[in-house]
Amino acid sequence: MAYRNDESRFDDDLTLLSNTLEEILAASGDPADQKYIELKLRAEQALDDVRDRVSRASDNYYYRAKHAVYRADDYVHEKPWQGIGIGAAAGLVLGLLLARR
Repeated sequence: MAYRNDESRFDDDLTLLSNTLEEILAASGDPADQKYIELKLRAEQALDDVRDRVSRASDNYYYRAKHAVYRADDYVHEKPWQGIGIGAAAGLVLGLLLARR
């Protein structure tokens, strides 16, 4: 559940940053200045590139996680007792780590 909250917060932050940059680009500079026009185009291109990369990375992580879940589900169905043992061991380690705090 915390992962979803962090992902949502990241999306909100990225949207806020994107919207702020778009407002700055729309409101600042002299539209007749050639250097301003070039800088604005570069900033818009960089913003589009970042949006594309974040979208692709998000999709990639989503599909990798989904694939891992399916593999774990298949493993547990094929070998239920090993799955129980792994779950118990993970719970024990997590319990020990939390108890140390």
